[in-house]
Amino acid sequence: MSLKAGDIVRFERTFTLNDVELFIKISGGEGIHHMNLDAQGRVVIQGLLTATLPTKVGGDNNVLARHMDFEFLKPVYTGDTITCEVTIDQLEPKEKRTSIFASFRCHNQHNTLVLKGSFSGVIL
Repeated sequence: MSLKAGDIVRFERTFTLNDVELFIKISGGEGIHHMNLDAQGRVVIQGLLTATLPTKVGGDNNVLARHMDFEFLKPVYTGDTITCEVTIDQLEPKEKRTSIFASFRCHNQHNTLVLKGSFSGVIL
């Protein structure tokens, strides 16, 4: 395992209208704010689509999540570039697995905090 307590993992993603449309097909979340363009030609990204950002660390490191806590602070729109910073708060080696506890913060391209939270689980 390459993660260590205290590590900070950063990555970014720019959301597109196609991302929102695909998420609507998967989730069935058809709120008009996710479908109708605003005056700037954007739609609001689904909160749970934004919340997929910190799960990238789990996918990259074989984490089986047990708990996730999200606080949605500001809307995210198509065209926004979101930088996610995940801090590995604690790792606890067990017999066959390692427990992981992490926190995260996501900012848009204007450095506005849009999402924060934490997750825990086990590394397989």
